[in-house]
Amino acid sequence: MAWSGMPPDGTLPLTNRAAAEVICHRSGGPVTVGRFLGEARALAARLPAEGHAINLCADRYRMLLGFAAALLRGQPTLLNADASPHRLRALAGAYPGAYLLADRAIASELPLVPVEDAAAADWTGPAPLLPAGQLAAIAFTSGSTGQPTAHPKPWDALVAAALAAAGRFGLRPGDGPPSSVLATVPPQHMYGFETTIMLPLHAALACHAGEAFFPSDVLDALDGLPERRLLVTTPLHLRALLAEGRRPAPLAAVISATAPLALPMAEAVERDWGAPMLEIYGASEAGSMASRRTASEPDWLPYAGIRMGPGGDYGEVHVPGLGAVPLADALEPAPGGRFRLLGRRADLVKLGGRRASLAELNRVLVELEGVEDGVFVAPEDIESNPAARLSAYVVAPGRSAEEVLAALRLRLEPVFLPRPLVLVAALPRNGLGKLTRAALAELRLAVAGP
Repeated sequence: MAWSGMPPDGTLPLTNRAAAEVICHRSGGPVTVGRFLGEARALAARLPAEGHAINLCADRYRMLLGFAAALLRGQPTLLNADASPHRLRALAGAYPGAYLLADRAIASELPLVPVEDAAAADWTGPAPLLPAGQLAAIAFTSGSTGQPTAHPKPWDALVAAALAAAGRFGLRPGDGPPSSVLATVPPQHMYGFETTIMLPLHAALACHAGEAFFPSDVLDALDGLPERRLLVTTPLHLRALLAEGRRPAPLAAVISATAPLALPMAEAVERDWGAPMLEIYGASEAGSMASRRTASEPDWLPYAGIRMGPGGDYGEVHVPGLGAVPLADALEPAPGGRFRLLGRRADLVKLGGRRASLAELNRVLVELEGVEDGVFVAPEDIESNPAARLSAYVVAPGRSAEEVLAALRLRLEPVFLPRPLVLVAALPRNGLGKLTRAALAELRLAVAGP
């Protein structure tokens, strides 16, 4: 099945896969599409008549079940991984009839529908059809630059993105044997949702259901999956996996997103693991849009169906099912239909008549020998204060601030050298490897002291 715009009858199937195909690998054995659809129908019958589902299931198969059941009831899923009472109250206030789908106890006053293993008759016959324009999910930005903002996702846009990714990564029926995917990112995040919830519905792919967080857990879980194996991860998790020093089971590919991947890390994966190191470029607003093989491709190739803004305007992207979507990132055209990522527009800084991207400065920093992590931070008054300068927080065990600064001096223009450069034990990254504005503010206060 390939995306060709709105279907003639205005509907799209919940899945385009046959009932006997495997959609998920669980500790008790593989789960077929027929069993999954039967259990989704049974769960749908237990859901409220209307409302918004907040799916907090940790087990990826139960997350998939809950998402499908809500779709069958005509209800959107709020893609939220934050189970704090404060966040759940905020969602309940913004979305009428909000209720929880969960496979564990949650401290909340919201109505809860438990998602548990239960016997149900396998689905027979064609997969259920859904209105193409049905609101299927609402994604939220990470909040790294402020409060999370909501982005509605109609069903046809999610299906189009899944089919485009399946084509890009060789996951369509007929591209080879079915693949299995293990992810270190939660399925409630847009990246994890697209790769481990939507792809199993519309690609020749089965997801690994269990949680795998620590490097040893990830490597053990990969050992238990059938070939062709895909690892979906982030630079933060990838660094920990490489440091483990243990070669994983043979991988068809490693895929990374959520933050720029340093070139030395991409080269290490290809050299030490013998697997292609791929990156996805995406955003909560538009979903996944492009990819590259980082070690050999500096520029990004858009997915089929993705079109950058007209007339060379790369300030927006045209996405099937969504239309024109403004981008928070600055892009520029590159040869061969590709584009170059310059960084977030809010990250572009001007000092002494020179411009630079904080993302590019961060890349230079983390590629220095001995630097494990680091971030440049711009002061709030950088636009109005001629004397303003960047600062940097660096994790570099065994190296002094003067040594790191000397290495930067060889690679950066003097005006962009951080003043000060502060060594810290760790950066306050969240589970996806992101640094929120609030976390950086707390770090600055902690370093400054009373």
